[in-house]
Amino acid sequence: MNPATALSSVLIDELVRCGLTDVVLAPGSRSAPLAIAAHGDSRVRLHVRVDERSASFVALGLARRSERPVALVCTSGTAAANFHPAVIEAHESGVPLLVLTADRPPELRDTGASQTIDQMKLYGSSVRWFSEVGVPEERPGQVAYWRSMAARAYQRALGPADPGPVHLNLAFREPLIPDGDFSWCESLDGDASGPWVRARVAPPSAGLHVAPTRRGVLVVGDGATNVRRYVAAAGMAGWPVLSEPSGGGRYGDHAISSYHFLLGVPEFADAHRPDVVVTLGRPSLSRPLLSWLKRAQEHIVVTPHLGRWPDPTRSATQVAAAIEIPVAAGGDAWLRSWRVAEAAARQAVDAVLDDAGLTEPRLARDLADMLPNNALLFCGSSMPIRDLDQAMRPRRGLRLMANRGASGIDGLVSTAVGAALAHNGPSYALLGDLTLLHDQNGLILGPREPRPDLCLVVVNNDGGGIFSLLPQAGLPDSFERVFGTPHGVDLSYVAAATGTPYTLLASPDDLPKAIRGEGLRLVEARTDREENARVHAAMREAAQQAVRSLG
Repeated sequence: MNPATALSSVLIDELVRCGLTDVVLAPGSRSAPLAIAAHGDSRVRLHVRVDERSASFVALGLARRSERPVALVCTSGTAAANFHPAVIEAHESGVPLLVLTADRPPELRDTGASQTIDQMKLYGSSVRWFSEVGVPEERPGQVAYWRSMAARAYQRALGPADPGPVHLNLAFREPLIPDGDFSWCESLDGDASGPWVRARVAPPSAGLHVAPTRRGVLVVGDGATNVRRYVAAAGMAGWPVLSEPSGGGRYGDHAISSYHFLLGVPEFADAHRPDVVVTLGRPSLSRPLLSWLKRAQEHIVVTPHLGRWPDPTRSATQVAAAIEIPVAAGGDAWLRSWRVAEAAARQAVDAVLDDAGLTEPRLARDLADMLPNNALLFCGSSMPIRDLDQAMRPRRGLRLMANRGASGIDGLVSTAVGAALAHNGPSYALLGDLTLLHDQNGLILGPREPRPDLCLVVVNNDGGGIFSLLPQAGLPDSFERVFGTPHGVDLSYVAAATGTPYTLLASPDDLPKAIRGEGLRLVEARTDREENARVHAAMREAAQQAVRSLG
């Protein structure tokens, strides 16, 4: 057996023993040994994509939804560089990825050889661990090295403390395909009972005890863990829960879904300064919420990754891996005042949306309302996630996800596809038109590839809608060309080019019928950027007036 084949077969086998189930491959020549090994292992579900960036975000979506490492394979050269945006997102959001980049051997580097770049630590500080595996050789000891390295890579990506991407750079000499000789100087077999190395995770220590208080608030951002436990504890303590859509805590009687509008009213924000705020995950969507956090007397950030805690407001007073929220004595006036304001603001916002026809926030609200239990909703990073944050009512049974680590719009079609492939149930995505166009290749699925049950609902306002809500909108000379960026693309042709079923949504009342179906499909909702800005202003004014009228 040639060394390239031996290393690749051992590596894939050991990763499977550790728990690997999915491999995403962008085809190439130098990565042939890895591709052949993954294709030949019946325990692996293989996904092939023609574009490295699309492949990397498919892997990201698979790993994010399944919460276990997914292997990502490419050939040498700029193919590996195209993985970088997804690696950054995985790093920032704590998603376990195993990035396996094939490379030329040392004697071909710095020689002008084709498809050869410097791949050493290519992703810099965006990986949890990097290893230059070394050119495989037929000599005793290689199998133990390869298997122990694979076990370490898998466990380092998985965590559970600080999961994220791991990069293995694998240099191969030719021959790159099996040569028909199966002999080797030592046994290539793994441990008969499982992984080569077994990692033991110590149980978490007891959490920090918070002083009993009725005037507490639980804030849940993207990437939060143990959400149900903390939401239940907050409920027992009489605390309101302010959860972003992808935080997973917007359900139950304590959920305050209109917090963005409430905290934008200075009188309300001043009257509702808590004794303590407990934050899970990374809140980032609402400027009023972030401004309010800066004023908290005590702000406890709960994170399993104590070496890397989220605190964009620099307001944390304590950081802990876990806390205990005690039940406080006293009445329920604190929670009741939040709930009264929530009811008034929510009613006012809903009235604006019900009268406005087909608008972006209404589409977000209605979509989140009507999806069945056990559905997955993947949200775009620009306006869709913000529309959900401001318009989505509390509900149970819906899994929301978004790429909020770096909050980019790149690769989101592919991420949604990957997440849908890992989800056991119907999947949907709410995306913008620029997001779709940025990742059109995500719609390309070969005839033999696993196909997701995914409906892409695309808001098309012919450009970058979020900029119409920012100060840039006041620059009439430059706004439309450099911020609005109209594209004039007919999305029905984009869908037709890849054979993706397409529906144009004419009315919000038609949404239930439009999203019905199976497989990968696209629903387009055409909106106007200026009208969208007006509706957002009307929502804010109506909600704040309703809160002020409470006295």
